[in-house]
Amino acid sequence: MELNGADIIVRCLAEEGVEHVFGYPGGSVLYIYDAIYKQDKFKHILVRHEQAAVHAADAYARSSDKVGVCLVTSGPGVTNAVTGIATAYMDSIPMVIISGQVPTHAIGEDAFQECDTVGITRPCVKHNFLVRDIKDLADTMRKAFYIARSGRPGPVLVDIPKDITVAHCKYSLPKGEPVLRSYTPVVKGHQGQIKKAVQMLLQAERPMVYSGGGAILSDASAELTRLVKLMGAPCTNTLMGLGAYPFSDSQYVGMPGMHGTYEANMAMQHCDVLIAVGARFDDRVIGNPKHFAQNPRKIIHIDIDPSSISKRVKVDVPIVGNVKDVLVDLIAQYEAAALEARQNKDALAKWWQQIEVWRAKQCLKFENSTEVIKPQYVVQKLWEVTGGDAFVTSDVGQHQMWAAQYYGFNKPRRWINSGGLGTMGVGLPYAMGVQMANPDATVACITGEGSIQMNIQELSTCRQYHLTPKVLCLNNRYLGMVRQWQQIDYSSRYSESYMDALPDFVKLVEAYGHVGMRIDKPADVEGALREAFKLKDRMVFMDFITDQSENVWPMVKAGRGLTEMLLGSEDL
Repeated sequence: MELNGADIIVRCLAEEGVEHVFGYPGGSVLYIYDAIYKQDKFKHILVRHEQAAVHAADAYARSSDKVGVCLVTSGPGVTNAVTGIATAYMDSIPMVIISGQVPTHAIGEDAFQECDTVGITRPCVKHNFLVRDIKDLADTMRKAFYIARSGRPGPVLVDIPKDITVAHCKYSLPKGEPVLRSYTPVVKGHQGQIKKAVQMLLQAERPMVYSGGGAILSDASAELTRLVKLMGAPCTNTLMGLGAYPFSDSQYVGMPGMHGTYEANMAMQHCDVLIAVGARFDDRVIGNPKHFAQNPRKIIHIDIDPSSISKRVKVDVPIVGNVKDVLVDLIAQYEAAALEARQNKDALAKWWQQIEVWRAKQCLKFENSTEVIKPQYVVQKLWEVTGGDAFVTSDVGQHQMWAAQYYGFNKPRRWINSGGLGTMGVGLPYAMGVQMANPDATVACITGEGSIQMNIQELSTCRQYHLTPKVLCLNNRYLGMVRQWQQIDYSSRYSESYMDALPDFVKLVEAYGHVGMRIDKPADVEGALREAFKLKDRMVFMDFITDQSENVWPMVKAGRGLTEMLLGSEDL
């Protein structure tokens, strides 16, 4: 059959199983929007800002294991989307961004709403395309989805000039996956390397499992849990890996890193064999690499991206492959080993005795108050009210760390946050994307009065599409994490970190057609949460007025080693 470019795009999206597209129209994509109007295979979600479209598509992918899709126009439509694209790129999220472009004959002539989309986005996408021939359009769309979801996932951008969307060509149904000669990601791990890893794990006296976002992206939670149980070892999940191994299990020692638990950081530093599963030893996890390297240990590193292995920390056994596939093979070899070849039980018992000593410090314990709301208390109560089974999105800052520390995640893909880029403003559009992907789920957004205002216009989108997340604003009238660093490193010179002239959030939310609550007494926290979650068909914004002086502990200062933790204000 013969179709125009816009109809081909819509047909390709339907063939990929796309159910939701987040976007905002503009001149260069009007033919595509006209084609969307005439189809019924997927639903378009009209956001109020292009950045929110990308964030919503990002969270849609994170919470569903599908490829997120967004559609933006040329020029400012694309540049508004760049922050969202970079956010997804840093966290390896599968996404396809379709951007409009000026007609091919006008490219390079500074036409209205023209920008070099390919050049601008090249550093923050897995790959991008500029379609110059209508005959290449369908094949390019299929390649974009294949590249986005295979190997190490990531965002792929397809830039489409307006004249391509109106031109016609013959269209045929696809046959199988696209073949890209220069792109063949390794899935199965090298059996010899896996054998080395198993021998190393069997000989370990102080083993440790360090799991990251790769374990979640490859849907390897069950395999990870099986391995940890077989080894009898402690397990830590990074910020991006929370939920890959269940929080409630006794072998879980908490999150590692800058705001990780004392026991997780000490175990990471003092283990003799560390197996890294889909994690990248980033600066917020291990701190200073030289300090981390002081203690001799053997390191096994499993990752689908060979460029991530030995990038910051030299490893002894690199295994390139899809985390799930590698773990399946590793577990099979481990189970095949003779029982007498398993770890030294006495040494493992002593290792756990040491970990329990570190645990006894209760590094996440905080002093609650009957006078002022403690933000940690709000998160704890959220966990109780939701039974620990909600999808939780967050913005970036102190509230993000408290959410990670005090909401115990027992399932993967329930914790949706910006890890690598640390993007403020993601919380609300993330909640939108999660609810679109999981319409019957309980969705909570933990945010701050600074972050929420960066994309607060999306309250309008929630109203239009009857989205009902529950928003918990931990309002301390400060840019909290900035204030904390200024207190610790800048002699309490709070330069531009106080949030003055804040809106009345209750009135603002009500103006958008939602339910607003202001809570300023600790005794009212649980009741407000329970009331909010009973209103299943309404979006509720809870403005919790919290302690302005509260800091996130433990804390490893920038440039310091993993075990050089501040456990509280007494350590300053």
